Amino acid sequence: MQAPQRRHFMLTALAGGATFGTLAALPARAQAAWPARPVRFVVPFPPGGGTDTTSRVLADRFNTVLKWTVVVENKPGAAGNIGMDAVAKAAPDGYTLGMGQASNLAINPALYGTMPFDPLKDFSFIASVAEQPVVLVVRQDSPYKTLADFLQAAKARPAGLTIAQAGSGTVGHLAGEMLARRAGVQVMQVPYKGAGPAMNDLLGGQVAGYFGNSVSVMTQLQAGKVRALCVSSAQRLPAMAQVPTVAEQGFAGFAATTWLGVVGPAGMPAELVDRINRETSQILARPDVLERLASEGSVPTPGTPQQFADMVRKEHGKWGALIREAGIKLD
Repeated sequence: MQAPQRRHFMLTALAGGATFGTLAALPARAQAAWPARPVRFVVPFPPGGGTDTTSRVLADRFNTVLKWTVVVENKPGAAGNIGMDAVAKAAPDGYTLGMGQASNLAINPALYGTMPFDPLKDFSFIASVAEQPVVLVVRQDSPYKTLADFLQAAKARPAGLTIAQAGSGTVGHLAGEMLARRAGVQVMQVPYKGAGPAMNDLLGGQVAGYFGNSVSVMTQLQAGKVRALCVSSAQRLPAMAQVPTVAEQGFAGFAATTWLGVVGPAGMPAELVDRINRETSQILARPDVLERLASEGSVPTPGTPQQFADMVRKEHGKWGALIREAGIKLD
């Protein structure tokens, strides 16, 4: 009796081991099957702006190259806070992602007295995507031919010269504040709900200039409807090599760029974060994507999830210090 009992015990143990192994493999299989349904990709700004344009380039390649089903959802408001809050509060299963950027992850926490989310704790930092400078543009028929012309007019009309920006708390907003402080002038910043409305009012003559990211101004610049006076990056952009930097025009060390990156809710499985990161990096290395981003004034910034997280923390500290020093508050 003892031998059969031992055999039964061994068979039961082996069966149990197989069952345990099968169960242990289920999460990996589930991860491999992702995405088994459409992925919501939240863009926290309206259609037509730089964040939206770059997000759609990425989402399109997710759909056409990787055969995922990624649906872009524009959810603007509160300088990106509304859309990013929706991402932060979603289930961490990979089916809600968002395009985070400098304004909502690094700038807003210092501008707003209260935030609906903690930008350093409530997100999984998945993949850095691109960096974009901001560009000061005026209408083609504007009397301002150079940055010096614009600033001279601002000095002659304290707080009377208007600059549109895509939203309070955007890099365009803060770049305008930084430039005004460095130049010793006062301008009237006019916030809009996105880059599209800001550009429309510039073209309509309601404002004198627009400080917007490179992607949002490129179409009208190429069409000859606006003139670029300066770019905020440390070096000139290849896509608009004729446009001098702010630093070149008497403001040494001036640099302000916005950046974009894919984020998800905190607590996403590390394996899924790494997978989306790898796929995103491969998309960003495609010649067609490189060409498209370069034509819009974007510089791809692929890297690891940890590198992206470290960059966000560094930018969070940098912009926070500048905002506190300048005493800028939105509420």
